[in-house]
Amino acid sequence: MIIDSAAPPPPVAILDLPPDAALETLAAWAARHGEPPFRARQLFGRLWQRPVASLLDVTEFPRTLREAAARDFPLTTLELATRQRSTDGTEKFLFRLHDGQHIETVAIPDGRRLTLCISSQAGCALRCAFCATGVMGFQRNLSPGEIAGQVRALRLLSPPLVATNIVFMGMGEPLMNWRAVAPALSLLNDPRALGIGARHITISTVGILPGIVALAERPEQFRLAISIHAPTDALRQELMPVNTKYPLAEVAAAAKAFDRRVTFEYVMLGGVNDQPVQAAALADLARECRAFVNLIPLHPGGSMGFTPSPAPVLARFAEALRARGVETAIRRSRGLDIAAACGQLRTERLGRRLPVATEAHAHLDVAG
Repeated sequence: MIIDSAAPPPPVAILDLPPDAALETLAAWAARHGEPPFRARQLFGRLWQRPVASLLDVTEFPRTLREAAARDFPLTTLELATRQRSTDGTEKFLFRLHDGQHIETVAIPDGRRLTLCISSQAGCALRCAFCATGVMGFQRNLSPGEIAGQVRALRLLSPPLVATNIVFMGMGEPLMNWRAVAPALSLLNDPRALGIGARHITISTVGILPGIVALAERPEQFRLAISIHAPTDALRQELMPVNTKYPLAEVAAAAKAFDRRVTFEYVMLGGVNDQPVQAAALADLARECRAFVNLIPLHPGGSMGFTPSPAPVLARFAEALRARGVETAIRRSRGLDIAAACGQLRTERLGRRLPVATEAHAHLDVAG
C-alpha cells in the first residue's frame, strides 16, 4: 500500500452521501492510498449491502487499510436503547443518536414481507392533535445516514432484519426534511446500496406541497400517501394546524397532479371524524383525486385523549366509502401490547423535552 505524503482530507460522513457521490469519494480515497479502483466498490458494499458496525471489520482489507478507512470515514452509528416485541411479531426500536436525541423504528412482519416504519426527524413541528410525536415538538432533522441508517442498523442485528418495504410514517414529516430525505431515498432504492424497490417505498406526508412536487419529479416510482384525517377544512384545521398553510383544496390538487396513484391515510377518531356525513365527504374527495383510502384504527397508546372508533363504526364507514366507488382498506392494528404508537416509546422513556424552534433548521418546508 502506497500512502500519499500530502495531508489527508478531513473525515467524511460517508453514510450521508448518495451512491454516486460516495463511490466517487471512495475511489479518490483508494487512489490516494495506491489501491486499485475495486477497493471503492468493496468498501461501499460493506456500508449498506453487507454492513459492518465499524470499517475496522472489513476483513477483506489489510489491517493498515482498514485503520485508514475507519479514520477517514467514521460511521455514524445508531445505538439501540430499547427493543420491544409484540405478541403479533411487531417490533419497536428506540435508537439513541450521537447527540443524545432518540428516534423510533418499527418492524412489521407479514408473511415474507417485512415493512419498516422509519423516522425522518427527531420529534415533529406539526402538532397534529392525535399524535404522540407532536407532544414532544420538533428537535432536529435527521441526516441521510440517520434515515437510511435505521434500515442498516436492523441489518446489523443478529439475526438480521432485512426490510422488503419502507414507509416514512415514523417520527417527523419527511417532506419538511427533503434535503436529507432525497439522498436517503437513493440509498434505500439503489441496488448498489440497500436495493429496495421504489414501489415498495412510501412517503407519507400531511400535504407539504413543495415536497410533493419534488417527489413527483423523481424518476423512480416512489409511492405517496397523504394524511387527510378529515374531509373538510373546518375539522382538519382543528386536528392538523398545518391545514392553515396547506388547505385541503390545495392538497387535493397536488394529489390529482401526482403522476401515480395516491393513498389517503385517515385515522379513525371516535365521534370526531367517523360519522356518515364525513364518509360521504371523504368519498367525494377520494373519487375526485382517484385516491385509495386507508382507514387507520387509532392506536390507544398514543391517542392523546381521543378514543378509537368502535369496530362496527369503522366497518360501516368503510362500507359507505366502497358503496360510493372508493377502494378502501382497513389497516390491521399491530403492536397493541407495546408502545407502538408513533412517538409513544420515546415519550415514555425520555419524557417531554422543550421543542427547538424550527428556524434552527432553515430548510424546513424547502424542497430541492
